[in-house]
Amino acid sequence: MKRIVIVGASAAGLAAAETLRREGYDGTLTLIGDEPPPPYDRPPLSKHVLSGQWDAGMTALRTPEDLAALGLDLRLGVAAAGLDPATRVVRLADGGTVPYDRLVIATGVRPRRLPGDRDAHVLRTLDDALALRERLKPGSRLVVVGAGFLGAEAAAVACRLGVEVILLEPAPVPLAHAVGKEVGMVLSQVHRDHGVHLCTGVTVTEVTERGVLLADGELVEADEVLVAVGSLPNTDWLGGSGLPVADGVLCDEFCRAVPNVYAAGDVARWHNPLFGTPMRIEHRTNAAEQGMAAARNLLHPETCKPFAPVPYFWSDQYDMRIQAYGYLRGHDEVAVMEGDLSERRFVAAYRTGETLTGVLAVGMPPKAIRPWRQAIATGTPWRAVLATDPL
Repeated sequence: MKRIVIVGASAAGLAAAETLRREGYDGTLTLIGDEPPPPYDRPPLSKHVLSGQWDAGMTALRTPEDLAALGLDLRLGVAAAGLDPATRVVRLADGGTVPYDRLVIATGVRPRRLPGDRDAHVLRTLDDALALRERLKPGSRLVVVGAGFLGAEAAAVACRLGVEVILLEPAPVPLAHAVGKEVGMVLSQVHRDHGVHLCTGVTVTEVTERGVLLADGELVEADEVLVAVGSLPNTDWLGGSGLPVADGVLCDEFCRAVPNVYAAGDVARWHNPLFGTPMRIEHRTNAAEQGMAAARNLLHPETCKPFAPVPYFWSDQYDMRIQAYGYLRGHDEVAVMEGDLSERRFVAAYRTGETLTGVLAVGMPPKAIRPWRQAIATGTPWRAVLATDPL
């Protein structure tokens, strides 16, 4: 094996590259990224960068010296445009080609768009964050379309900057599909208490020069519009390749899509044997962990190990820290195990079937939630969660 190619130069791709070198691979290692900057961290974009607390340089995942030490064939500012697994060649948007013996796909996701939103803001790249930050002036009005975690974080930052914020969400309760109705209502009220105009049950049909148009014909005027209505995995470049693609690159429990091709990070939909279901996780921690797992399995296919993590994510909104372990979507029941919803300091456990599958904490120290990870990993029965302290 003389050449490994990684397409995607963010957290998952960088973690894969570092793992390959750490595991002893000394052949050619090509890292392809569609953005010109070296690998940088994305979670701070909607928090520290947007607020002005960080400058662009502070988001770098590694120093130039650290990157140089990896001995990479670094191809930045050029996107992958096609893949031919038969000849093992990646085609680039500039017309070039890169051959490979084995390949890691870590191309991440891109924001969903709305009709007419060409001039609206999205928040995925460093340039996106810097452009929006420049426009958030005290007294201006920002409409945020979508009250998921990304939209909520941006709304919280803008509110603190003295911007009038209108947060629009089509669901009756933001995030209820993921965290449950009761918890979703608690998180929503925090925004209202800080002066955000949160409107639920409304659908935006179009972005206009004056603001956004709702399904009932109402125009919500805005100086700036941020569209945060989810994302799409970057798999278009794989069209015609024969790779299995359906809301991400489909992989087995080893992060393998087809022989010699693996995927990691936001773009990968893999079978997580711990939960017995396919999942695609758009969280920073998972990207790094999956990048490492894919690299090890690629390098040592004869001793490959299933990637079976307990996913973890966090969100900072105002002075509130939200943390979660597990897989909360599709849950059947939520129970508050510690604290009180009304005080916004609590730990909530989530049941799917007869098993503990997730836990979420708000306003609690890390030690309050960290032990629950093991309880999820071991498949603790729900009756044990309710009857005793599983920790």
